[in-house]
Amino acid sequence: MLVQNVSKLYKLYDRPSERLLELLPFRSSRRHKEFWALKNVTFSVGPGEILGIVGPNGSGKSTLLQVTCGILQPTSGRISVEGRVAALLELGAGFSPEFTGRENVFMNGEIMGLSRKETERAFPDIEAFAEIGDFIDRPVKEYSSGMYVRLAFATAIHVHPDILIVDEALAVGDAIFANRCLQKLEQLKNERVTILFVSHDLGLVKSLCHRAILMVRGEVAAEGSPSDVVNRYVGLVHDRQALSGERSALTGNFRHGDKSSSISRIRLLNRDEIETTTVRSGEEVTVEVHARANRDLRDPIVGILVRNRLGMDVFGTNTRIENADLGTVPKGEDIAVRFTFICFLTRGDYTLTVATQNRDGSSQDWLDDALQFTVIDEKDTAGVARFHTEVTWTAPRS
Repeated sequence: MLVQNVSKLYKLYDRPSERLLELLPFRSSRRHKEFWALKNVTFSVGPGEILGIVGPNGSGKSTLLQVTCGILQPTSGRISVEGRVAALLELGAGFSPEFTGRENVFMNGEIMGLSRKETERAFPDIEAFAEIGDFIDRPVKEYSSGMYVRLAFATAIHVHPDILIVDEALAVGDAIFANRCLQKLEQLKNERVTILFVSHDLGLVKSLCHRAILMVRGEVAAEGSPSDVVNRYVGLVHDRQALSGERSALTGNFRHGDKSSSISRIRLLNRDEIETTTVRSGEEVTVEVHARANRDLRDPIVGILVRNRLGMDVFGTNTRIENADLGTVPKGEDIAVRFTFICFLTRGDYTLTVATQNRDGSSQDWLDDALQFTVIDEKDTAGVARFHTEVTWTAPRS
């Protein structure tokens, strides 16, 4: 799939009559305002690749997906798509509320180019995956949002698409269904299905996607590895100035904030107070953060965040959560905060993000992935958490 210099323009009118007046030949004045939902968007996605799309509300994510799957026509630009496209967009799109679930499945199969026999062969799998029981023969308008999404997702993935487009579909279903969907997406990835995936679940974007793009005001503001792009997005969320600034505010090394304070030193210490980058699982460690106040600070917050090698948040805390009141810090003064805990992480590589923040949660100084460390362990435990476990059993009598 290739999206090249795609733009989408909407004409906004204050009143419906303005639209009619603008059409009159003897009136040359323009009566609309221009709103560019997309501006020169360019990216490509290869077979078997999952592209995550993140960004604040109103940034053009859903419009981009609708243009990509042909629901909307772009104002300019070119989209090249090869193969069958299945789209799971916002709730309510694609199904007729008056038709039953069964009728909607067959109708969508025809839209996708499947013969009735092909849909009949796929229907038992669709019905089993959706798990909506007798509601399959009830009108869709009677469905809950979760039932609707289950059937829509089941239909989209069983029509053998070459390209699957998903817009926040997993945010509605329960945890069990969401896990089944993720397993199915992994299977489709192995089957070389191209997937465009919009989600506000940043951890999911990091773990599932190969690449990601950040949309801001209809433009691609960043593109790259999911971890880097999500870090840039988090920078936007935490830095209120970036939300109202220009696109250049997104550049840099993922350090952002209003500079009310500046982090000057970060250390990871073992139980012997020796600085280290290697930690044994189950060992007591201390994260030491030094910062200087660039103005008088009232109740500043210092926090830490541990991520695994995929960029997923593993553990995070701060002085407010831990009921440590830092009080008033005069301009020019230094503060040093120590977080001591038992490292119950499994073997692997991790990063440490540190931040100073204002009372409202906005950033003073935020450093993404400022320090890298490795956890070693003689046990090959699954996951990221290493719980102390006792095993008891009863042996059968011989």
